[in-house]
Amino acid sequence: MIDQAASAFETNKEEEDPPSQNIVPFESPSLAGEDGVFSVFNKLPDNVHFIFKKSKHNPFPENPVSKNFHHHYFPDATQEQWNSWRWQIRNSFTSLGQLAAFLNLIPDELGSVQDAKNTLPLRITPYYASLLAMADGSLGLRKSVVPQVFEYQIAPEEALDPLDEEKTSPLPNLVHRYPDRVLFLATSFCSVYCRYCTRTHMVGKKNRNEMSKLHWDNAIAYISQHPEVRDVLISGGDPLTLSDEHLHYLLSRLRAIPHLEIIRIGTKVPAVLPQRITRSLVNILKKNHPLYLSLHFTHPDEITIESKEACDRLANAGIPLGSQTVLLKGINDEVGVMRKLMQKLLVVRVRPYYLYQCDPIPGSGHMRTTVQKGLDIIQGLRGHTSGYAVPHYVIDAPGGGGKIPLLPDYYQGHDGKDVVLKNYQGNFFKYPDML
Repeated sequence: MIDQAASAFETNKEEEDPPSQNIVPFESPSLAGEDGVFSVFNKLPDNVHFIFKKSKHNPFPENPVSKNFHHHYFPDATQEQWNSWRWQIRNSFTSLGQLAAFLNLIPDELGSVQDAKNTLPLRITPYYASLLAMADGSLGLRKSVVPQVFEYQIAPEEALDPLDEEKTSPLPNLVHRYPDRVLFLATSFCSVYCRYCTRTHMVGKKNRNEMSKLHWDNAIAYISQHPEVRDVLISGGDPLTLSDEHLHYLLSRLRAIPHLEIIRIGTKVPAVLPQRITRSLVNILKKNHPLYLSLHFTHPDEITIESKEACDRLANAGIPLGSQTVLLKGINDEVGVMRKLMQKLLVVRVRPYYLYQCDPIPGSGHMRTTVQKGLDIIQGLRGHTSGYAVPHYVIDAPGGGGKIPLLPDYYQGHDGKDVVLKNYQGNFFKYPDML
C-alpha cells in the first residue's frame, strides 16, 4: 500500500519530462508558463506563424479500473493532473521497486536488472499501470512492459539492429530502405517502453534522446533533394511525445516539400497515453493532410474508454487510422485474443493493418512465436470474422530485406486448367483458369 503515492512516485522533472521539452538546440524557452501559453521557436520559417494555448478544459473519460487506481495510489492528484499527459510522464513508474507497490512481482520479474548494458529501460505511465493492476490481472499487458530475467538470455540469431536500419541510413535518424519512402526517427523517447521493441539499440538511451534541430533540418533537406521520396513515416521512439511546437515545426517543414505526397506517424500513444491526444494536437495534425496514423495496439485490454476517446478525436479530424500489432508469445498468440483485439479496433475506427512477427532483438526468445503460429492465427481470422479485421501478416526480414507477407496455403496449385483453392473451412474448390 502507498500512503503518499503521488509524492513517492514524483520524479525529478528535469530528468523525466519528454526530451522534446528540453531540446536546447531548438532554442525554445520553457514550453508552458503559468498563463498556459506555449512559447514558440525563436527561429522558424517565415511562412510559419502560430501560437498554442493549453486547453483549460480537456475532459477525458476515466474507466472505473483507472479511476480506482488513480484515487488509491495517487490520492493527491487532481483530475486535471491525471488527464495531463505531462503529469503522466513525470509520474511514470521507472523501477521495479515502484511497480512492487501495486503488483505482486513474480520471481522472473524480480530477477531482472535494469542497469545492464544495452538493456531497455523501464517506463510505464500511471494510466497504463492502472490497466496492469486490474483485479483479475492482465498478464498479457504485464509481460509486454514489465522486464523479466529472460531478456538476458541472448540467442545467436538475435541482434541489436536486426533489420540493419543503420546500413540504409544516409543521415542520423533517417532510413531510406524503400525507393519512394523514408523513415524519419524524430525522437528516441517513449512514454512506455515495450519489452520487444525493434529499436532497442536506440530508444531510451540518454545519449540518443536529444535530437537536435540540425539533425531534423538535415533530414528534411535530404528529403527535399530526393524527388523520388513521396512518403515519410515519422517514428522513433514515439513522435507524439514531442511537444505541440516541435510537431508543428516538423510537420510544416515536411508539408512544404512539393513532391512529398503523404506523411505517416507511427505511435503507441493512444494505447498507453491517450491523454496526449488533446484538441490542440489534433488541430495541428489535421492541418497537415494527407496524414495517416499507424497505431500500435497489442492486446484487447488496451481498448478502453480513454483509448476510444483518443481514436475518436483523431478519426473525427479526418485522419485515417491503421493498427500495427506484434505477435507475442503468451500475450496475443491465441486466435480468440487476436480476433477480439481486431474486432475492438474496428469499433474504435482503427483498421487492422499489419500483424508483425516479433523481430529477433536480444533477449526476445521468450516473446517470439513460431511463424506457423502466425499463419494459424490468420487462418483462424480469415472467414471467421470481417475481412476488415484481418491484418497482413508480415516478417520484416532480418538483414534489411523489408516486409514480406505470409499467407496460409489457400492456393493449392492446378488441376488441369483449373486452379485448386482451399477455403477457411478447409474445403476445396476449383476456379477455371483457361485464359
